[in-house]
Amino acid sequence: MLRKKLILLAASAAIALSTNAALAQSKVLKFVSWQKDERGVGDWWASVIKAFEEAHPGVKIEWTKVERGAYSDTMTTLFAGGTPPDIVHLASFEFQKFAENGWLEPLDPKIKESKLDLTGWAGQDTCVWNKQTVCTMMLYFGYFMAYNEDLLKKEGLSVPKTYDEFLAAAQKTTKDLNGDGIVDQYGTGHETRGGGGQYMSEMMNYTLDAGGRWTDESGKVTINTPQMIEGLSRWKTIVKTSLTPRDMSAGEVRQLFADGKIAMKTDGPWLWPIIQKGKAKDQIKTAMVPFTPPVGGSSNVLAIAADISPENKKLVWDFITIATSDKFQSTYATLGASPPPSPRADISAAKAENPNFDLLVQATQAASKAKVDRIPKGLEIQFNEFSKMIMEESQRMIIQDLDPKIVAATMQQKAEALQKQ
Repeated sequence: MLRKKLILLAASAAIALSTNAALAQSKVLKFVSWQKDERGVGDWWASVIKAFEEAHPGVKIEWTKVERGAYSDTMTTLFAGGTPPDIVHLASFEFQKFAENGWLEPLDPKIKESKLDLTGWAGQDTCVWNKQTVCTMMLYFGYFMAYNEDLLKKEGLSVPKTYDEFLAAAQKTTKDLNGDGIVDQYGTGHETRGGGGQYMSEMMNYTLDAGGRWTDESGKVTINTPQMIEGLSRWKTIVKTSLTPRDMSAGEVRQLFADGKIAMKTDGPWLWPIIQKGKAKDQIKTAMVPFTPPVGGSSNVLAIAADISPENKKLVWDFITIATSDKFQSTYATLGASPPPSPRADISAAKAENPNFDLLVQATQAASKAKVDRIPKGLEIQFNEFSKMIMEESQRMIIQDLDPKIVAATMQQKAEALQKQ
């Protein structure tokens, strides 16, 4: 009888062990991203996943791509339906709604416990929501200036270092080359067709240099100010006098510049690879933007879903720890071709591959130090509606030739109304 009982206990234990082993082997963390197929940064994510899986035998990451255009709606549906991904990847302008709904795990206790040093981490302030850290910043960028050296030299121009010099150079290099009354060569290039967020970024070259900000550090709207009025006036001058092509997407403008049809272009690190494939690549040089501070912005963040098991939360934090490690921040510089947010990253390999990498770092640090972001404080939740309003009112200013003072007052009123919704 005793022998039979022992056999049964042994069998039960064996079944339990095999079940636990099967569960360990089938442990899956869900990771949704729009960057899976992106060259460079997608390869970097793949390397982080590989390192995580090697460090956690029996745990696999299910990596799924969702197109950027459908991303926010898809993620909202997953969270609202109680099936969020474990590893949360969001754009820095959309995580606020998720945090406001309580869908993101507060990270301060984990940061303290693991002693993760985020000192000097570019754009990390953006990840603080309701006085709690809810994400880690994965990319923050600053604008640099690329210029066509041949086009400037033809006009006897040196590289501009102030707005006034930039405006003069843009005016001299904007030309009708064949006398048909149509501009064939532009002094600078900005996207004026597309989403409000990009339109705002283009304008900020001028509003920031004039000392204007959409809101102050407390989130109070500060559009109806002399500084912002001056910035709007500069933007109106650039667009209305056709110093930039009009009604073109960002991609079209970047290609025109790369092909030698635009003299100067301010943009982020993604411009460099486009230049390398352009017809004018041998004529193009780079410098710091002639604006202070440069446009900068947070791009995307990592977070942990609040509504998952404690075990999964620990695993996701391990994933974030790997992604934010010195080793993988260093490889981000080479694979992602952008300055990583970590100030401790070894970027020597990236410098060897890209002669402009020091400039990219300088621009990123300058924008980060000035706390520049495309997402104004106090309007994070309403960002889509706000950016659309700014674009529409700016276009109205140009088309109807409105006084920037009137436009600034209108923007102020509408932004304040958005905050009260």
